[in-house]
Formats: sequence, structure tokens, C-alpha cells
Amino acid sequence: MGGSMFSILILVLLFAVMYFLMIRPQKKREKETNAMRAGVQVGDEIVTIGGICAKVVKTKEESIIVQVGADKVKMEIMRWSVSKIVKEGHGHAEKALDDFDEVAEGEEKAVKKGKPRRMKKAAVVEEAEEPVEEEVTEAVEEE
Repeated sequence: MGGSMFSILILVLLFAVMYFLMIRPQKKREKETNAMRAGVQVGDEIVTIGGICAKVVKTKEESIIVQVGADKVKMEIMRWSVSKIVKEGHGHAEKALDDFDEVAEGEEKAVKKGKPRRMKKAAVVEEAEEPVEEEVTEAVEEE
């Protein structure tokens, strides 16, 4: 009787370990993938499971219409065939607006310092050269 209880306990522990090491992580990945596929929006650049790189033009409930190649050929694919989103497009307005606000704040700081927007990274070099900084200030004031 004690031996049969011990073998049942071993089986239960084996199933518990399999659940936590194999089944649960797989379900979590599947849930994340389904959420990503459901969140595909117009303007996103995607890669399909077949390796096709495309841009989403229109979304439907079960499928999406994508634009492929230089000729801008449109084709309809199923949502489940999306492997990953490479670049989020205009459909993600909140994130795009936040990014725009950050860039605008950075540009304001650059203008206040008298440096052009495109040369923020080269600020160290410009600080060493006084005449260049004066020319830049004049160019910013003209804009």
C-alpha cells in the first residue's frame, strides 16, 4: 500500500514539473503572439511566417491586406500568418505622439543653446570652436 502511494506521488510530481517547465511557458508565448497578431494596425511593417516583408494597408477581422515589393502589389493574408511586427506604423498614434513630443522638446533645447537641430550630437566639437557657434546662432535666428 505504501509503495503504490509513493508511485502515485511520483507521477503527480512528474506531471506538475512538466506543467511548469513545458506547458505553462508555451501557453504564455502563445498568448503574447495572439495579442501581437490582434494588435496589427494599418501602417505596421510585418514579416509573415513565410518570410515575406510587407506593410499593412487594411485590416479585417480574420485577415489583413498588405502591400508588398517595389510595385506595391496588394494581397490578403490571414492574421495567423504574421510572424512579427518589424516597425509600428501610423496606427500607433499615442506612441508616435509621445515620440514627437520628446523630439520637439529636444529641438527646443537645441535652439535655446544656439545649436542646429541636426548637429546635436556634434555639440562637443562645436563648443571647442567659438566662431562656428556664432554662425550657427545667426543661422538659427534667421529660421
